[in-house]
Amino acid sequence: MKFSHKAQYLLFGMGSRRKLLYLPGGKLLDALNLETLHSWDVETEKIDPAEYQVMLSTRQGRQVRILENEEGLWLEQDGTREILSRGRSVKLPRFEGNTHAAWLRALHSELLVNITPFGPVPNLWVYPRPWYRDAAMMLMCLRHTGNLALVEAWTLGLHKLTDRNNAGMAEADNLGQILYMLSLFDARKHPLIEEVLKAIPNYREAEHITGLTDGSAHPVYQTKWLKFGLESLGFDTPYKIPTVYDSYSSLFWMGYRKEHVAGKRFSRQAMELFPYLSWAEAHFHDEAPPELLGELLPPLTREGQASEAEYWRLKEFAAVGIIPDSEEYLKFSLPHTWHAAEIFLYLIEKNQSK
Repeated sequence: MKFSHKAQYLLFGMGSRRKLLYLPGGKLLDALNLETLHSWDVETEKIDPAEYQVMLSTRQGRQVRILENEEGLWLEQDGTREILSRGRSVKLPRFEGNTHAAWLRALHSELLVNITPFGPVPNLWVYPRPWYRDAAMMLMCLRHTGNLALVEAWTLGLHKLTDRNNAGMAEADNLGQILYMLSLFDARKHPLIEEVLKAIPNYREAEHITGLTDGSAHPVYQTKWLKFGLESLGFDTPYKIPTVYDSYSSLFWMGYRKEHVAGKRFSRQAMELFPYLSWAEAHFHDEAPPELLGELLPPLTREGQASEAEYWRLKEFAAVGIIPDSEEYLKFSLPHTWHAAEIFLYLIEKNQSK
């Protein structure tokens, strides 16, 4: 299967700001309730995700710009500037010196617009709740850009050992992800840390942990996350990564790369549906990007046919022309933050290693 990217729109509303959506042809909508806020009779338009803006010329000769910066979300027209949403200020580094600076800025925006009042989510439309795995990868990016304050309240408010978003399962990798996220705020005395430490024996097998992640046992991946979380907090870790094949081992590129047993790689279908898997794998093996980074046509990232995504929510988006009304599109979420995070972190590390 080859996913055909026909939708184009730009999301605004980084961090705590109101979520807005620009639809080509001159419509600015509320991204959640789809209320039309502004519309223009467009002659020309330029959607520029790397500069967080849309520039329009109308048939009546008006010049319009919708833009987002560190201080807010703005509408400029008729010589005036109107604030559309302010919220908490954000930091927007330019990534000067990186070959893919424009891509990094646009990916950073896709991460920031998916921070909701309920926390950092994989996609603001089909995932109403945060997932610890995706959130941990998002926070890894926010640490690089100085935006952890945007998710501090959510992180310090965590009180469950696992998110139980995946068919209600208690996923073993969540333990390490919790520890890592709390370490970013130096929260060594957070009550959930003690609960994680007490829960580890429930997953322990010999000198590692094992359990379910995405419905299967992934002891290498799960133990890597646990060790990483413990070490991020400065705790001793007696656990050893098992010497067994684990298809998810290569998803953890942040360390322990030598503790890996080679085996079957992710398929081309996985690349189309779950591209974050292939990006993480390429990062782990120090390989070329699994996708070409060409023209910046937002949304840049995706996930398809995920078992727990609430795709029924997309029907109203198709009804107003935001996405094509097709079975294919109604099973994809665009953008997707794990995909955005994996590309972002790959490009950051590759630039640093030059």
